[in-house]
Amino acid sequence: MLPHELAAQSHHLTTAQIHTWSYHMVPWSGPQHGCGLSPQHGDPGRTHMWSCNVFWLCGLLAASPCLAGVLRVLALTFATVTTWIVIRNYMGFSTKTIRLPRWLGSSTKETQVMKHKCGLIKPCPANHFAFKIGSGAANVVGPTMCFENHMIMSPVKNNVGRGLNIALVNGTTGAVLSQRAFDMYSGDVKHLVKFLKEIPEGALVLVASYDDPGTKMNDEARELFTNLGSSYAKHLGFRDSWVFVGAKDLRDKSPFEQFLKNNPNTNKYEGWPELLEMEGCVPPKPF
Repeated sequence: MLPHELAAQSHHLTTAQIHTWSYHMVPWSGPQHGCGLSPQHGDPGRTHMWSCNVFWLCGLLAASPCLAGVLRVLALTFATVTTWIVIRNYMGFSTKTIRLPRWLGSSTKETQVMKHKCGLIKPCPANHFAFKIGSGAANVVGPTMCFENHMIMSPVKNNVGRGLNIALVNGTTGAVLSQRAFDMYSGDVKHLVKFLKEIPEGALVLVASYDDPGTKMNDEARELFTNLGSSYAKHLGFRDSWVFVGAKDLRDKSPFEQFLKNNPNTNKYEGWPELLEMEGCVPPKPF
């Protein structure tokens, strides 16, 4: 065989092999071909060779570790930038919303509830004394006694005791004269009787029970409380709840008194009735 014929045969064989490899390795179905390329009009051999070369190049790049690392870096950068943009937009919106309460600040101040003396719901009229008295709760929580926004007796002040807690106030100036706690369970009632007899004229008398106010109560003490304007002193007994505001020279019954009998069927606590709380406004001259 002549040399030029051998060269022609070799060239023909190589081309045929390429064509065969192209058709088998890069089949196309529909509009896509090879590495996502559409078949072109013209020489089918060139079309398949070019598409297969592109396909081979794509596979080579995808398999390259360096290119894979670059692609990961690009993907991470894209995700970071996108997240930063979202956060910046969100924070900008949040900052605007945080500033809203400043605009609402003026209306908030206008709607604040005013506090009155001794925590009363309504303010007292002019020339009246505000008071608030609470009896003790069972034998656990002691009574409280507030007058003109001054806490006279309370567990916090550590000046309350079992039995009857009594404070005397000047009926004209509102100044506190004295306060005492009398044990009516195991104490001597004579101390209470003496105290009641020595109340000065025009003085206001504030009373709050705690635990047991009635065991040692006698007729003389009951009569003295009745003369101060009490309607329930004659009925006061073991573990009853009682709050009362009276006066030395009172001509009629006091409108400021609450009483709750110790009754096992109605008691709120085990062995004691519910605590009582009373508030009001007292004129400078008693009632």
